[in-house]
Amino acid sequence: MSDVNKTVQKWHASFRKGTDFDSWGQLVEAIDEYQILARQLQKEVQSTNSSDFTEEQKKTLGKIATCLEMRSVSLQCTQSKEEFKLEDLKKLENIIKNILTYNKEFPYDVQPVPLRKILAPGEEENLELEEEEDAAAGAGSTEAFPPRAPALQGTLLPRLPSEPGMTLLTIKIEKIGLKDAGQCIDPYMTISVKDLNGIDVNPVQDTPVASRKEDTYIHFTTDVEIQRHVEKLPKGAAIFFEFKHYKPKKRFTSTKCFAFLEMDEIKPGPIVIELYKKPTDFKRKKLQLLTKKPLYLHLHQTLHRDS
Repeated sequence: MSDVNKTVQKWHASFRKGTDFDSWGQLVEAIDEYQILARQLQKEVQSTNSSDFTEEQKKTLGKIATCLEMRSVSLQCTQSKEEFKLEDLKKLENIIKNILTYNKEFPYDVQPVPLRKILAPGEEENLELEEEEDAAAGAGSTEAFPPRAPALQGTLLPRLPSEPGMTLLTIKIEKIGLKDAGQCIDPYMTISVKDLNGIDVNPVQDTPVASRKEDTYIHFTTDVEIQRHVEKLPKGAAIFFEFKHYKPKKRFTSTKCFAFLEMDEIKPGPIVIELYKKPTDFKRKKLQLLTKKPLYLHLHQTLHRDS
């Protein structure tokens, strides 16, 4: 069997694995598998050295990657209006299996996703060394971040309507302390609320690109409205803050570290929380501090109660 046939066989097996997890209700595993496969397909699409696939086949692979990403989003956000169903995704199995001979029109009107938007779990490892190698003379200086793309304006949502006897939470992300703050390109935060199993209970939100960097701090000064009344958050849930930045050499956006607030930490006023090494552990079982230095995520919480 040729190398290209082996590659296609591997993709098909990964696709089946993801849809199996999905149909069994193992959503975290399904999302991981979909994102890993999407990233592999995108790498093939972007490759300029590969002559294994025609431009038309690469376009089809890119569209399959888009559909995998759309299904991942549907699984992560139960309130997604544009839901991409499992049965829709399963219709693509024959296409990926027979990509070398497939010559029909793609069944869905989608476009390939830009490479930097997809990053499979576990593919962000060992970037600390690169960051040190990439050290720029601008480290520690004060400067504003020019937004690179409209997508980086953020996806923050407005505050929910108040309800009698219920409490809403606004979290102001003040700043994050990092030893190489000056070298981070297009830094932003992804905020999510997860239950004990790591499943989203709220829509995921992204902040705009940070406003400025100064010494070892990146300043956000951004309000995030948590999209559920505090009383309705499931027991054991946590609010996660993933710090992300763009890696020009790798051409993708990478998670550098994360932090989280547990339910007993929700109280009005300022709070400083520790930073942990990636990959983000939404189940909070294998946590490793990012650094021994006194560098933290600085937040301020406001509770709104309608009496």
